[in-house]
Amino acid sequence: MFEVKTIALFVITALAEIIGCYLPYLWLKEDKSILLLIPAAVSLALFAWLLTLHPAAAGRVYAAYGGVYICVALLWLWGVDGVKLTMWDLVGGAVALLGMAIIIFAPKSV
Repeated sequence: MFEVKTIALFVITALAEIIGCYLPYLWLKEDKSILLLIPAAVSLALFAWLLTLHPAAAGRVYAAYGGVYICVALLWLWGVDGVKLTMWDLVGGAVALLGMAIIIFAPKSV
């Protein structure tokens, strides 16, 4: 169950970061309202707070989070941006998830 909670927390964290960066992008590149910066700031603050909820050392959390972030970003590319993923996108995402799993779930010596 620890593994499922950890991955779910990483996914929620990645969504908070992506949304926090995507909203300013909409304002800057798509001529949307500047008011989007308010939920963007809230989302980025949520992202930073969510990273603190992991019991592992901060550097290990950041390293492992990167693997999940890659996969969530690829899903965003497909679901939000409407870009078809390539085989190499999928392979890269799988390698990133494998790296995350090794970093977070491998036995640790004290």
